Amino acid sequence: MQGFTESLVLGAGGLNIGDMIVQLVFFLGLLALLGKFAWGPLMKMMKEREDYVANEINTAEKSREEAQRMQREASEELKATRQDAQNIIEDARKTAGQQEKDILESARAEAERMKESARQEIEQEKEKAVQALKDQVASMSVMIASKVIEKELSQKDQEALINQYIDEAGEER
Repeated sequence: MQGFTESLVLGAGGLNIGDMIVQLVFFLGLLALLGKFAWGPLMKMMKEREDYVANEINTAEKSREEAQRMQREASEELKATRQDAQNIIEDARKTAGQQEKDILESARAEAERMKESARQEIEQEKEKAVQALKDQVASMSVMIASKVIEKELSQKDQEALINQYIDEAGEER
């Protein structure tokens, strides 16, 4: 056996192949043990960490998308609200314009009615004045006629009498 051990030792440097084989077996055994007891749990922990980070990224992405969606909705609602407010203002302007037209038309109609009423009153007063004047002229004519019948007057006396009655009628007014 000594020959076998000696053949496994190479050269003067002392490189022993047998020791190397034993160390290789121990190293492979150590690797197997590390793989089963250390590498597996380490990989499991790394996988869990990877899943956790991926889950957090997904959650953050969903939150960002939800925030963007809510921002769009809020923007659309604000736009709709502004449009509604603009429509309300426009309707109020139209209503105010229509009310202004109605008030002006009503005022014009009232002014026309008042003018027509005033014209009718003036016409009635004019007719009353003309009738009163006719009555006065008729009564003066009757008076003049009765005076003329009572006495025959000269042309000069007749004119003086007419002027006197006209003056008396003017004073009565």
